[in-house]
Amino acid sequence: MHKKLLSLAVAGFAAGMGVVLPASAAPQSDYPSKPITLIVPYSPGGTTDLAARALAENLSRQLKQPVIIENKPGAGASMGVTEMMKAQPDGYRLTLTPVGIFRQPHLQPGRYDPVRDLAYIAAFLEYDFFVTVPADSPFKTVRDIVDYAKQNPGVVNYGTPGRFSGNHVVMAMLSNKYGVKFTHVPFKGDSDSINSLLGGHLRMAVITNSVLPYMQSGKVRVLASAGNVANPIFKVPTLKELGYDVLVPSPLGIAGPKGLPKPIVEKLDRAIKLVLDDPAFKKVLDANGLRTVYMDNEAYSNFARKAFADEEKVVKNLGMETD
Repeated sequence: MHKKLLSLAVAGFAAGMGVVLPASAAPQSDYPSKPITLIVPYSPGGTTDLAARALAENLSRQLKQPVIIENKPGAGASMGVTEMMKAQPDGYRLTLTPVGIFRQPHLQPGRYDPVRDLAYIAAFLEYDFFVTVPADSPFKTVRDIVDYAKQNPGVVNYGTPGRFSGNHVVMAMLSNKYGVKFTHVPFKGDSDSINSLLGGHLRMAVITNSVLPYMQSGKVRVLASAGNVANPIFKVPTLKELGYDVLVPSPLGIAGPKGLPKPIVEKLDRAIKLVLDDPAFKKVLDANGLRTVYMDNEAYSNFARKAFADEEKVVKNLGMETD
C-alpha cells in the first residue's frame, strides 16, 4: 500500500514539475520519431527482398519516418530473430519472420525460442512451394512422378535450397506418406536448383515463387503447389487438390523483440494491413507471383505458437530424409 502511494506521489510530482518520465512509462503516441530498421534475413535482390522494400516504402509514407532495409542472410533465415534478442523493445528494430524460424530451433536447440523471444506484429504475404520439372520432361503430372518413383526407387532426384528448407519438407512429406523414395540434392538457393534443372542435372525441383519467369518463358513446367489454396498467378492445382495429403504453408510476417508495447504493435499492425490495398505493393507481389495474406498480431501470434509445435512433429516424424 505504501509503495502504491509513493508511486502515485512521484507521478504527481513529475507532472507538476514538467518532468518527462522514462519512455516505458510514457504514452507511445509519438511513435515513430526516428527511422525504423527492418531486417530481411535474405540477400538483396531476391523475391523476399523486393517485397520487403515495397512494404518499407509504403510504411515510410504512412509512418512519416524512413523504414530502412538491412539484409542479414544466413543461419536458415533466422538472423533477424537472433538480432531481436539484442534489440530494445521500442519498435525501431524489426525483422521479417519466415516460417523457417519455427523449424530451426528443433534442428539447432538452444539458439532461440520463437514464441518467447518475439512479439508478432502481422503477416502480410504467403509463399508457395512448386513441384517443377523441365519443359521437356516426360512427367506431365505429379502422379506420373510418384508412379515412376515407386517403380524406380531413388532414380528421381530433386533439388531444393537446402536440407530442412520448406521445399525439402514438401518432398519429405510426399516420400514418407506415400512410400516413395526420391534422391534429394540440396543447393544454396532456388537459383542453383533452377540452373541445375535447366542444365538437365535434375529430374525435378521444388522451387518457390521465383520460378515464375521460367514458367512464363516456357523453360519449365510447374505441376502443383504445396499451399492451402491455389496461387491465381500460376494457375496450377495444390497437392491437396490432387489427392496428396501434403500441405506446407509459408506465411511471411514482421515481428519485434519481446516486450514490444502493445500500442506500437497495434500501430504497425494497422499500417501493414493498409499496405495490402496499395496498388504499387500489389504490383510488386503480382510480378513475383506472391499471394497476399493478412493475419493481425493476435492471429499471427497464435499461428506462431502452433507452427512451433507443428514443426517439431515435422522434424521428428518425417525424419526429413537425413540419410
